Amino acid sequence: MNITTTTDGTFARISLCGEIDFHTLPPLRAAVDALPPQVTDLQWDLTHTSFMDVAGLHLLFTPTTTGPERRATVTGLRAQPLSLLLLAADVNPTVFDLCRLLPDVPPADLRPAAS
Repeated sequence: MNITTTTDGTFARISLCGEIDFHTLPPLRAAVDALPPQVTDLQWDLTHTSFMDVAGLHLLFTPTTTGPERRATVTGLRAQPLSLLLLAADVNPTVFDLCRLLPDVPPADLRPAAS
């Protein structure tokens, strides 16, 4: 897995290339923990992430125990990670609030088009 972090003032983007699973969760958490304390907005760029399991849900929805609270958003969702997020939101919409995570996407656009 390759992880690239860019920061600009209070904004940071973490881009990754690879899958999000139990084995890749610790280095991703470490990337968040290494952010400067002034970062309040974190964007996860998942353009090059084709697979995510429950570890991805923990990464995106469970705040770290160290450092300041940050507003997390996601960009570049591919089919499988999006499907997992939709399933999680269907099961527990209060915990897995996609409107918070995907603020620029209208709720109707979160559902795949009917075939």
